Amino acid sequence: MSYTSFGEYVRILRIKHHEVMGDLASVLGASLPFLSAVENGKKNVPMDWFTKITNHYQLNKQEQEELAEAIEESKTQFKITAIKAGNTQRKAALKFARSFDEMDDETAEKILKLLSKKENN
Repeated sequence: MSYTSFGEYVRILRIKHHEVMGDLASVLGASLPFLSAVENGKKNVPMDWFTKITNHYQLNKQEQEELAEAIEESKTQFKITAIKAGNTQRKAALKFARSFDEMDDETAEKILKLLSKKENN
């Protein structure tokens, strides 16, 4: 079974607090199958879960940042707002979206390196 970053993070929290998946599902107001689907990356993490998990486990600032990052890394869908984008940027976004499923790790690494250089300048 493959867990997302979110799935791994909340599983560690549950173990640390001697809880099972059903306990967390109750806290979140979710069914066990839905929580499982979220942990396995078949569904996005609902927006209100961050607050519910943070409050339930009384997460400190660093733990909240780790949870937020795990949620971000586990998204199954992304939205790009192109209001300020020019035609070339729109074409690049569409080309990326269309070729995403077939992209290999080597190409993804090249894109990450290219974008990292832009951030550091």
